[in-house]
Amino acid sequence: MKSAARLWVFPLAPRLAFTSCRRARQVPSWRHYASAAKAATQEAAEDASEAEAVPSIPLTEQDEARLRFQRNIGVSAHIDSGKTTLTERILYYTGRIRDIHEVRGKDNVGAKMDSMELEREKGITIQSAATYCDWNARMPITGESQRHAINIIDTPGHVDFTIEVERALRVLDGAVLVLCAVSGVQSQTITVDRQMRRYNVPRISFINKMDRAGANPYRIVNQIRQKLRMPAALAQVPIGTEDEFKGVVDLVRMKAIYNKGIKGEEVTETEEIPAAIIDHAQEKRAELIEQLAEADDEMAELFLNEAEINVKDIVEAMRRATIARKFTPVFIGSAIKNTGVQPLLDAVCAYLPTPSEAEAKAIDISKPASAPLVPLVPAAEAPLVGLAFKLEEGRFGQLTYMRVYQGTLKKGAIVYNARTGKKVKVPRLVRMHSNDMEDVTEIGPGEICAMFGIECSSGDTFTDGTTSYSMTSMFVPDPVVSLAIKPTGTETPNFSRALNRFQKEDPTFRVHFDSESSETIISGMGELHLEVYVERMKREYNTPCTTGKPQVAYRETITQRAEFAYTHKKQTGGAGQFGRVSGFVEPIEADEETGDNVAFENWVTGGNIPAGYIPAVEKGFRDALEKGSLAGCPVSGVRMILEDGAYHAVDSSELAFRQAAIGAFRECYMKARPCILEPIMSVEIVAPIEFQGSVIGSVNQRRGTIIDTDVREDEFTVTADVSLSDMFGFSSQLRGLTQGKGEFSMEYKTHLPVLPHVQQEMAAEYQRKLQQKK
Repeated sequence: MKSAARLWVFPLAPRLAFTSCRRARQVPSWRHYASAAKAATQEAAEDASEAEAVPSIPLTEQDEARLRFQRNIGVSAHIDSGKTTLTERILYYTGRIRDIHEVRGKDNVGAKMDSMELEREKGITIQSAATYCDWNARMPITGESQRHAINIIDTPGHVDFTIEVERALRVLDGAVLVLCAVSGVQSQTITVDRQMRRYNVPRISFINKMDRAGANPYRIVNQIRQKLRMPAALAQVPIGTEDEFKGVVDLVRMKAIYNKGIKGEEVTETEEIPAAIIDHAQEKRAELIEQLAEADDEMAELFLNEAEINVKDIVEAMRRATIARKFTPVFIGSAIKNTGVQPLLDAVCAYLPTPSEAEAKAIDISKPASAPLVPLVPAAEAPLVGLAFKLEEGRFGQLTYMRVYQGTLKKGAIVYNARTGKKVKVPRLVRMHSNDMEDVTEIGPGEICAMFGIECSSGDTFTDGTTSYSMTSMFVPDPVVSLAIKPTGTETPNFSRALNRFQKEDPTFRVHFDSESSETIISGMGELHLEVYVERMKREYNTPCTTGKPQVAYRETITQRAEFAYTHKKQTGGAGQFGRVSGFVEPIEADEETGDNVAFENWVTGGNIPAGYIPAVEKGFRDALEKGSLAGCPVSGVRMILEDGAYHAVDSSELAFRQAAIGAFRECYMKARPCILEPIMSVEIVAPIEFQGSVIGSVNQRRGTIIDTDVREDEFTVTADVSLSDMFGFSSQLRGLTQGKGEFSMEYKTHLPVLPHVQQEMAAEYQRKLQQKK
């Protein structure tokens, strides 16, 4: 039948409100769309308030007894604050390692948690490492010792490896925020604070490096209050300062604590506080109580009634306020000098939550998206729910790190992947101690373990098949730097094998093939991030590679609303293609919690487009976002509203409506006044005071905007916003300006429009490439 004689039909169909806020790279499969559409149609008439109550599994006495002495903590901080050094001391004092090794030690052994050869060479943490230990914690109220089991994850400080911090905090119940006693709150400290808030992780703070010249814990506490907007107070004051730092005074129990012995393994406590600081300690104890009164209602009542406040009141108020994330107690010490670590371990056990006190919720995927989240109970007899938060290629195959939220995971058990529906057997179950492992037969709720032989992706949920629960996904930032990469010499299968493995392990590492330039492009969070992977390809896969010049991850967006009315019509001899869509696109801001900056909404009424074709329209919209018409960059910050359309009983299909959405977006794109965005980095530079003028001058040369300057006795810190394209080569320039004494760190902050002349040049270059291709 010829198209002119076609009869267009517009039947009525049930209304379907299908909204998706998932990122373009996380769009589910067509099967998922079809089942979601069917489920949404079936559930449309049901009232969410009438949903059946989720059966609650009570904790048994055995569960409560075990969980009371269980802690899951992470150690997070800015670069070079002493996280790995602190973790090394914790492992030594808890008996997990026999000797202490330094991060850049002369014995060429390196810290236990830096197991990768590259980490020991560079002196930085690249991958988060998990371990566990037991600690006989002294309870602050009774003074008795209680044995606690602690799972610890040591995380990187460099922003290039921020995904390691994200997935660690996603599964932890509490954290230790380490700060340098001289530098204080730095750029990555603010990032870690934001990540802790995202996953509702309570923290205690530890001011490290108290032995350094210029150490000032009181200034750091003020920075925590002002820069992190977190109420804080010292729980200890130092005995001596800088190179005279000898110990601490516990303000809760008013006792002096000293570390004796070559490695600080002997802890002595005395009620004899040095006379020179007794008045100062009393003053800071009063300040601690005042801060707790502002954060905790029960303490406020005691404080206002001028009642006598004892040790029990302070400890209980500090625990309540810390777990509620309304307060952070601040402890002090020097990990490198083996001072103050044991009291910190006692504080971890006293003030951070147990797995039963940390809130954990899951999505019931059998119910509508609007259904409330399901609270999980860490009971051993409950249905199994666990989250695979990290993948690693081990000596015996893929190693899958798992946090068990409820139920018991046993070796040889059958588990189900909630995302794929596949069932798999757990052939081997281990506890991790950095790169060492210990075989176990079962893991209880609230524990962290690893499995071998399980094929899955990072962020998958595993159950025992009796529930339809799925854990919420973690936040994955978008890459900001790209490199063209090719193997040196003849390409071997190891090249693609390495890229596939790294991409599977690290969600922030992306690989794609550019058909225009016929190059393999790798993208990541920074130059160091990509440099590490290129080096690992050489060492682990014997595949040396050459790379091109780093490329900035530009984006495109729209600045105003534009309407579309597009008909996709194609006759190919048999059944044709027909789909009509109309509506508008408009700019949107990114969601603060999820980071999503792309949305699709269906406003179609009356069934002008059947419910089954709506997911195809969304898929076409997201396909169109992959490459903008202005400069060929990915498009973000856009919402598409589908208002109306039409279909044909024979010729309409999912493909037709997908093509219609792509054509509609490209048709209205230029009418929405698109612009090109470039990544803006928050840069923090620390250098000796005599180089302040030249450093600020170099930032101005790179079109940087100075945000803050902090001058101390012999050094200064400047914080600035600079575009990433202007930061290439800055490290070598800074070394030259400061005689090698300056250092800087930077992290992604936002995307902002490029200058008009830059946009014109990029658009002209893109059009030139298109013409050459034609």
